[in-house]
Amino acid sequence: MKSSSAHHGFVSGRRLSGRWWLRPLRVVAVALLLLAFPLGAAKAVVPPSPGASGVHVYLLRGVLNIFSLGLDDIAAKLQAQGIPVTVTNYLGWAALADEAAAEYRSGRVRTIILVGHSSGATVLPDMVERLDQLGAPVKLAIGLDSVFRTSLQGRVGRYINFYVANGNGEPVARTSRLHGTLENVNVQNVPGVGHLTIDKNQVMQGKVIGEIDAVAFGRPSRSR
Repeated sequence: MKSSSAHHGFVSGRRLSGRWWLRPLRVVAVALLLLAFPLGAAKAVVPPSPGASGVHVYLLRGVLNIFSLGLDDIAAKLQAQGIPVTVTNYLGWAALADEAAAEYRSGRVRTIILVGHSSGATVLPDMVERLDQLGAPVKLAIGLDSVFRTSLQGRVGRYINFYVANGNGEPVARTSRLHGTLENVNVQNVPGVGHLTIDKNQVMQGKVIGEIDAVAFGRPSRSR
């Protein structure tokens, strides 16, 4: 599987002649951003709805947490329905997979759902594969506009990759070792949707929540 986590090149590595003093300022700016948007997980405290018993949704933000704040809106809407969620930065995907697998093996979580935006979408195939290796298959995974080509293998009930084809989005490739359903859905015609808005767009949020509700509550899918 090939994926990359070098996204949104926000710091230029090119030396600026005569402006060497700008580099320390950039370092300080990045440090302040990291302090303002911590990478740690934010966990739900809302008790699960009876209809969603055993379901847990893990949401992965993109770079520095500042490009994926729409995932926080999705998390709040899911919590309002009594669906437990965890929101974290994509850099913590491996630790989050280990945590989800431990919860699955304990029986506290029976249905794992993943959602990722941008860099968070790029690492979703890796997280699906790791969870499969740990004996905790993913029921549903939803990617929102990964900007790097990825390939999918392992066990997953359904993987939906929403991407903006006329922007930077990329489809996810199927491999022979995939056991599950993969759908690449081009959403370039959804009004107002771009790479930085796909997670915040109300139509797209409705699609994501509709797919999650279909799994959590057995409702008909309304994503398309």
